[in-house]
Amino acid sequence: MFAVLVLLGACQPAFKENTVRTHSFSLRDMAKSHIDKILELQLHNSTRLLKELMKKLYLRNPEYWRYAGFQSADSAVNWAFAPAHRNEVQLKCLRKSSIDSIHLAFDETFGGDRVLAFVYGLYSMLNNAYDNKTEFFLLDELDPQRIYNATRNIEVAVWKLSHDRNTQHQLFLVSNALSGPVINISFERLFGKLIAIHDGNAEFIADRTNRRINYVIQEVVRFVFLPI
Repeated sequence: MFAVLVLLGACQPAFKENTVRTHSFSLRDMAKSHIDKILELQLHNSTRLLKELMKKLYLRNPEYWRYAGFQSADSAVNWAFAPAHRNEVQLKCLRKSSIDSIHLAFDETFGGDRVLAFVYGLYSMLNNAYDNKTEFFLLDELDPQRIYNATRNIEVAVWKLSHDRNTQHQLFLVSNALSGPVINISFERLFGKLIAIHDGNAEFIADRTNRRINYVIQEVVRFVFLPI
């Protein structure tokens, strides 16, 4: 028995290293269901993907983070997502948010940071769809239709990113590379993950609350942003 305990003790550090890290228990957890915790995790993953998207757009369009005076794409992303800088982000996006901010990224008269306007627009639009909450409790009621509409709007934004051009027939923002020596479709994978997260959440919430989602024709939604 002593030998077994010694062996278990010796194995303990390796076991801890490979376990999934969890947050410490809080009384607030008593007011949450498993679904609430899943939604929180999904929104955390969504924000992580948006940060990754922003960094990739900055790397493909470096003139924007350089013009803003940042030392790297990473530092520009960290600044944009820091809660302390939210008012400055809104100011740089001309006090626009959600769909209006996404439109700003494709407005030829806009002389600011198109990457910031595009990603902040997606981020604030999704926040609005979830009632600007990142933590959920048993009595919270989310509208699955708003989340569904926001997800379709992501698809509209993807279409605009690949098709909208200025008067010189140049894309406002460079993303996927579909020709040349290196084919880059990593943006499509990122957007696919975002769409899957929020489509799943909309279906999940609709089933949980016994509410119906009004679906739209795919060909129509490609060109038109839906209300949130």
